[in-house]
Amino acid sequence: MARTVRRPSRLQGTIHVPGDKSISHRAALLGALATGTTRVRHFLAAGDCLATLSCLRALGVEWQLTEEEPGVATLELAGAGLHGLREPDDVLNVENSGTTLRLLPGILAGQPFTAVLTGDASLRTRPVDRIIEPLRQMGAQLVARDGDRLPPLTVRGGSLQGIRYRPPVASAQVKSAVLLAGLFAEGETVVEEPLATRDHTERMLRQMGADVVREEPTPDGPPSGGNVRLQPPKSLSPLDLKVPGDISTAAFWLVAGAVHPEAELTLPDVGINPTRTGLLDVLSMMGATIDIGEQRMAGEEPVADIRITSSRLQGVEVGGELVPRLIDELPALAVAAAFAQGRTVVRDAAEMRVKETDRIAVLTSQLRRLGVAITERPDGFEIEGGGGLRGAAVSGAGDHRLTMALAIAGLLAEGETVVEDDDAVMVSYPGFWSDLEQLSHH
Repeated sequence: MARTVRRPSRLQGTIHVPGDKSISHRAALLGALATGTTRVRHFLAAGDCLATLSCLRALGVEWQLTEEEPGVATLELAGAGLHGLREPDDVLNVENSGTTLRLLPGILAGQPFTAVLTGDASLRTRPVDRIIEPLRQMGAQLVARDGDRLPPLTVRGGSLQGIRYRPPVASAQVKSAVLLAGLFAEGETVVEEPLATRDHTERMLRQMGADVVREEPTPDGPPSGGNVRLQPPKSLSPLDLKVPGDISTAAFWLVAGAVHPEAELTLPDVGINPTRTGLLDVLSMMGATIDIGEQRMAGEEPVADIRITSSRLQGVEVGGELVPRLIDELPALAVAAAFAQGRTVVRDAAEMRVKETDRIAVLTSQLRRLGVAITERPDGFEIEGGGGLRGAAVSGAGDHRLTMALAIAGLLAEGETVVEDDDAVMVSYPGFWSDLEQLSHH
C-alpha cells in the first residue's frame, strides 16, 4: 500500500511515542530468565518485539499481552528461571528482527540443547559472524550459512566460560549477546567497548540484582568506551517497569518540529538515556529549539518530556563517538540536513549498510527524488541543505526507519509525496500514520 503525504500549514500537538524497542526486547528476554512474573507496561507490541515473544513461547515461556493502544501493551510474562527454558520443536523465526537474531543466541549459548534461528528474506542478509566469534570462544557451538556469516544460525549450547572480549566494531547487540551468555558462564565476563554503546542490558540486569559494573576508560589508556564486567548470578529477580517512549521513534517528530515553519510539538515520557541521545545533541548543534523538561527515572532509565518548536538549522559534521549514539536516527537526521543551511557531513557510519537494508544507498536514491542534493559516501553521506524539496513517489525498500524518514520529508516538501510500502512501520510504530494524520489536521 502507498500513502500520500502533504505539507500542513502548521504542526501542533502532543505525540505519545510507543515504548522503546531496545528496552522492550530486553525486558522480554531477561524477564524469561527471571524467577517469578515480570510485568512490563508500555511494551512495544509491534513486529520485532512480537517476534521475540513468539520465540520465547517456543522455548516454553508463558506470557500474555493486554493492548493499551495500537502497538502498545502491558506484558505479563512467567519467568522460567536461568535454567528453565526447553528445547524448541521447530526452527525459531525471528522474522525481521535483527535484535532478536543477535541477542537470543547469547541466551541459547548457555542452554543444554540445540536451536536454529531464521527470519525473513531481508533478515537472512544480516551478518551474524560478529556474535558467533565471542560465543564460540565461551564454549558454545554455532554454525551459519555462507562461511558462518549469514542466517539461518544454529546454536548448540554448552558449558560456558567467562571471557574478556573486545568487539572489532562498537555494537550494543554484540555486547548484549556476550553479557547474556555470561549469565550462564563460569567466572567473570568482561566486554571492552571500542566506543560506548547503548547500555540498556546492563541497566536492566542491575535492576534484576545481577552484579554488573561499568569501568570508565582510563585517560592514559587506549581509546575506549570503557569495560563492562558481569559476575554470573544465582538467579534474577523479575521486572516491574514502564518502558520509556522510544527516542529513535521520537526522532521523526523532532525533525518535523524543527524544520516546519509553524510547529510546536510535545513528546511526553521519552527515554533520554545518554547512550541514545546523539540526535538531541546534533539537532542542538544545528540550532534547533529543543526544551527537555525535568528528568525523572523509569526504573533504571532516565525519561523527560521533550518540546520542539520551529527552528533555523545550520549544517554540521557528524562522526566518531557520536555515531553509535544516533546510528538509528541518521535517516531522520538526513531530512533535517536537507533543510539546514550549508553542508552536513555524516561519516564513520558504515554500520548503516547492514541494517534492514543498505540505508545509505536507499536514503541517497530516494532523497534525490525529492530534490535533495545528497552524495553517497562509503561510510555515510554529504548533503548540501537549503530546502526546496518537491513531492515525488518514494520507497523505503521495506525498511521502517527509511519509510518514516521519507514520510517526514514529504510532510515538509512542496506538493504531494507518495510513500510506498506504508506497512513497513509496523515493525516499530504501528500508530505512525494515524499520528501523522492527527497532527496534520490540528
